Amino acid sequence: MAAIEILDLEKSYLVGFWRKRPKLALRPLRLTIEEGEVFGFLGPNGAGKTTTLKLLMGLVFPTAGTARILGMDMDDPRVKSQIGFLPEQPYFYDHLSARELLNYYGQLSGVPPKGRSARVEQMLARVGLSDSAGVQLRKFSKGMLQRVGLAQAILHDPKLVFLDEPMSGLDPMGRREVRDMIQQLRCEGKTVFFSTHILSDAEALCDRVGIIHQGELRGVGAVAELTSQTQGKVEIIFCAQGVPADLTSLGAEARVSGDMVNAVLPEERQDAALEVLRRERLKLISLTPVRSSLEEYYIQKLRPAENRKGVGV
Repeated sequence: MAAIEILDLEKSYLVGFWRKRPKLALRPLRLTIEEGEVFGFLGPNGAGKTTTLKLLMGLVFPTAGTARILGMDMDDPRVKSQIGFLPEQPYFYDHLSARELLNYYGQLSGVPPKGRSARVEQMLARVGLSDSAGVQLRKFSKGMLQRVGLAQAILHDPKLVFLDEPMSGLDPMGRREVRDMIQQLRCEGKTVFFSTHILSDAEALCDRVGIIHQGELRGVGAVAELTSQTQGKVEIIFCAQGVPADLTSLGAEARVSGDMVNAVLPEERQDAALEVLRRERLKLISLTPVRSSLEEYYIQKLRPAENRKGVGV
């Protein structure tokens, strides 16, 4: 069973002051997310990522279309108990402590009173906030607030977790902690749907990604497939005090760092390049094919349609 089936979901708003006119925030969207999958929804700011999440959460109503979540209609009340949500800019009652906040959310989400306190302590430990459980949230850093947000999103043990820009504003350590938590959720068999514009995080975490731009889904693909495609080039790393002229004549794009040279050239010229290194008696460190990156797929999908090539789906 698919965790999420989006069926031509569409949203438009009325904008303007005197003469209001409709603005399409999300074009008809069809997308399926499988159970147990970590799916990254990628796009620049204003692309429609948050609008999609709010529609699925029932926070705004669609102009057209519908969706099914965990086999139920998106507006079925039973859905709410099976999903967790961390908004991009959560607002918490900052006079409460982390423990008090989670206890409050536990009541709202239906965590049984008998085991609620133990569950709260378990979540605080899981996000690394046991030592700060009694501190008021107003004294928390951005990263600590993000961890509290993750704890409330999974407090009631949902099957599906929505995260809107979960790494936004975090330092490298905070981003690493959030990534570890998402990977742990995957190991537990939960489905994670998160939006981001930080491509390195998506490449490290996601099974599949979808690219959205100007409210339109531009492409969907498995990260492993997108990053396994070669570009017809090879990267040669070797030791030298400079770039041999014969290598430059082969069309190599070289970068020198100390006594290490990193050269990229067409695959069909790799034998000639290796012959140059042998003749010059230079030490070869590595030779690897240049593979496509998620960033290249992303940029390619954001280009206007007339400039796009048929890469991916």
